[in-house]
Amino acid sequence: MELLRKWLGHPEDIYNLLRFKMGGYRAVMPRIDPDSLGRGLRTCYRYLNQTSRSFAAVIQALDGELRHAVCIFYLVLRALDTIEDDMSISLDVKVPMLHEFHSYLYQPEWKYMESKEKDRQVLEDFPTISMEFRNLSKVYQEVISDICHKMGVGMAEFLEKKVDSQHEWDKYCHYVAGLVGIGLSRLFSASELEDPIVGQDTELANSMGLFLQKTNIIRDYLEDQLEGREFWPREVWSRYAKKLSDLAKPENIDMAVQCLNELITNALHHVPDVLTYLSRLKNQSVFNFCAIPQVMAIATLAACYNNKQVFRGVVKIRKGQAVTLMMDATNIQAVKAIMYQYVEEIYQKIPSTDPSSNKTQQVIASIRAMSLPGGPMASRHHYSPIYLSCAMLLAALSWQYLSTITKATEEYVQAGEN
Repeated sequence: MELLRKWLGHPEDIYNLLRFKMGGYRAVMPRIDPDSLGRGLRTCYRYLNQTSRSFAAVIQALDGELRHAVCIFYLVLRALDTIEDDMSISLDVKVPMLHEFHSYLYQPEWKYMESKEKDRQVLEDFPTISMEFRNLSKVYQEVISDICHKMGVGMAEFLEKKVDSQHEWDKYCHYVAGLVGIGLSRLFSASELEDPIVGQDTELANSMGLFLQKTNIIRDYLEDQLEGREFWPREVWSRYAKKLSDLAKPENIDMAVQCLNELITNALHHVPDVLTYLSRLKNQSVFNFCAIPQVMAIATLAACYNNKQVFRGVVKIRKGQAVTLMMDATNIQAVKAIMYQYVEEIYQKIPSTDPSSNKTQQVIASIRAMSLPGGPMASRHHYSPIYLSCAMLLAALSWQYLSTITKATEEYVQAGEN
């Protein structure tokens, strides 16, 4: 009954869960017919679905040959990331592998059979992935190989190096996520579904990746602490605690929340770039692919802002809220309205005594200037009381049924953007 109580507090979520379940998901996540693919590509899409909770659906919704290029791009970077994450590989072996990984794309027989990571199948069957890579158009191959090379070098740099300054935080996030944004943007332009400027403006593409990565790092403080990982920049947290782990101690919770708010303020500085980037996109499938993770991220930051729970457990947006965002974020005016909604939510929670309050207010003012409501707000869905009442009644009658929403969809909306 707890699930029912949560839904009754957010009737718009109930309506959208119903709408999504009854076919609305096809508008944002149409799936491809596996029978239309060759054996190698079928295998690659199977690996995609096995290794990605959040990207698999939206990748398969992309148009034309771009879909296959992005699928292969994802799997290549997943293989690279699996090597970086595998603590059973000694540094004297791992560092050269990271540096040379891009060259393995052109070695038909290369594979790695000694990984202990859960996604090791992408390394053990790398010949299938690299074969499909070589089947892509040369323009896609060049982008994927280049990004893979740069990311491998960056990963190697941070293997034995902690993130100290905010500049290094940006640099680390560039290597692991900004380069993904840049690579994807170049693929979008190479497909001719988007204008050349999308792939050429690397600063905006980098911001797209940094916003998502910083959101994940901020949200995952406790999980990373429990697993011995530290990604919060020392330059920031050292003003609030002697050790990063000290922020999780109950007696330090006030200082911890102030540190959290400062990092969220830092992440919000990327939102104007995100809005500018999205405003340039023309293809609907590309827009959905890019916009959905970004609105999930702003909703996540709003949930985390000034929230002690970040240091006590997991902060997640509601499933119904995630579905609403997925179904609404289909045009730039709707995205601006969503961004406006969540920065206003943050603004209302800014403590007057917070050391970062002035900076937070300033960055929110810049986001407001780009996403003021009026016409844009009209593009968000607003439901009449009769629809909401019907949705509440349906939820009361069938909440158990709705809680079993398809596994793929549930995993996607739970992941936010991993």
